[in-house]
Amino acid sequence: MTTRCAQFAGMSVAMTTPFKNGKVDFDRLAEQVEFQVEAGTTALVPVGTTGESPTLSHDEHREVIRAVVKAAAGRIKVMAGTGSNSTAEAIELTRFAEKAGADAALLVGPYYNKPMQEGFYQHFKAVAGSVGIPLCVYNIPGRTGKAIDSETIIRLAEIKNIGMVKEATGSMDNASKIIAATDLTVLSGDDSLTLPFMSLGAEGAVSVIGNFIPREATALCTAMLEGRLDEARALHRRLFPLCRDMLSLATNPIPVKAALSLLGRDTGELRLPLTPLDEASMVKLSNSLTDFGLL
Repeated sequence: MTTRCAQFAGMSVAMTTPFKNGKVDFDRLAEQVEFQVEAGTTALVPVGTTGESPTLSHDEHREVIRAVVKAAAGRIKVMAGTGSNSTAEAIELTRFAEKAGADAALLVGPYYNKPMQEGFYQHFKAVAGSVGIPLCVYNIPGRTGKAIDSETIIRLAEIKNIGMVKEATGSMDNASKIIAATDLTVLSGDDSLTLPFMSLGAEGAVSVIGNFIPREATALCTAMLEGRLDEARALHRRLFPLCRDMLSLATNPIPVKAALSLLGRDTGELRLPLTPLDEASMVKLSNSLTDFGLL
């Protein structure tokens, strides 16, 4: 079955937002876009969880979207993060992303206010009705405080331009239900689960490790899409230690920013309340990068 947004099948990268002296480093951001274009990445996903969107001002959020679209220059797709716990704000950001030239928008489930399932449905329906670009529902209850039930996502699939789901619940059952009941394009939200989710019928991932090893993360997705399971398993085993460290050493994006700093591709600067990795964790991360052959 051809899914609704099959053009996003493959590896999309959940981009970090580079900072320098407390401000967004737009020169480094443009370099990150070029790095992903050269690697053959499917899509750029700026200002999501990994992009530290909660600590960006509204103006910064818009300017990062604008800058990524401009640097991409039509050479790579852009799925801009435009989610909010305020429906009105999500609509405004998504309209801005569409006007700026984004190809799609990623909308996290409304966080903190913990709506009922009908509230989730009405929120996404309202955003979808305000724009023409495809939307990706981002289900990550570990961040938002409440899951969007698979039954609600199946109901949302009846809305024309809701075309994708970024599944970050860690639940194989959820993914199975959505894949069986809809034509939505399902993307794994956890690097360590890319292979198992794709074995169920998911078509790719929104990846964190893709920030520094996009070719390898893409190769795993491509191998699964093309049915080369033995190759995909070998890639999964090789990538897994890095996937584990990006999730276990500290809250995302602390470890990936530390990795980019060690590799000379970012200052590693974070915004409070996020704080740098401690010394012991930095040693573990450095060892993982060395074992992979990056250091």
